[in-house]
Amino acid sequence: MLPAGVAGPLHATGQAAASAPAPAVPVAINPLYTMPPASVTAEDVASMQQQLLDWPQLGRYRDDNAQLPAPAPGEARVVFFGDSITDAWGRAEGTRFFPGKPYVNRGISGQTTAQMLLRFRQDVLALRPAAVVMLAGTNDLAGNTGLATLPMIEDNFRSMTELAQANHIRVILASVLPVSDYPWHPGLQPAGKVRALNAWLKSYAASSGATWLDYYSALTNAQGGMDARLAGDGVHPTPAGYAIMAPLAQQAIERALAK
Repeated sequence: MLPAGVAGPLHATGQAAASAPAPAVPVAINPLYTMPPASVTAEDVASMQQQLLDWPQLGRYRDDNAQLPAPAPGEARVVFFGDSITDAWGRAEGTRFFPGKPYVNRGISGQTTAQMLLRFRQDVLALRPAAVVMLAGTNDLAGNTGLATLPMIEDNFRSMTELAQANHIRVILASVLPVSDYPWHPGLQPAGKVRALNAWLKSYAASSGATWLDYYSALTNAQGGMDARLAGDGVHPTPAGYAIMAPLAQQAIERALAK
């Protein structure tokens, strides 16, 4: 065994004869789903039961959707569709959600793209928007609803995009926000997966005719996360974070509607 820091003999290519195996990337699955049944508490069971009663959370906006009037003639309604990052926009203290614009917030905290796909017809198509802004994927990478590989996440984005476009709704695909750790599921090392998913989203937006919305570049730090000024917990934007995101979203909407 060589002392630490001493490289092995090099081949002609300049590579070490035997490189150390890459460290295993932690599997992102909600620990509650893999705990031994005997260790699951009554509170845990109640939480899972509540989730399974309405897994896509169709009940969250059902009444709001029923009360929302149809778009006025010439009105370009836009649905912001996503998870907690969308949900908190305009609802968290100090944030503003596009005052005076015909924009509708349909974010639900904690959701994955699989859940969003199931509620896409009710919370997007039925509202008859001109465009939809989709910001999602970080909860998939955190394992919120179980294992979600990058191909699985990509398939959900493809399905939602195709549903929207089949109904003449312009699609705006937003980058996943930077994150270097999830406070509710630490140790997953998500920064690389976020970059990989964003690379796919950007490419898919170009090939599918969707509009690309890049929040990532404006928010990221050297670690692939967000500074506390922009996201106090490293995941959810502060008012300062949303203030950076808002004009980027507006510019993307204007580009999409001009197509």
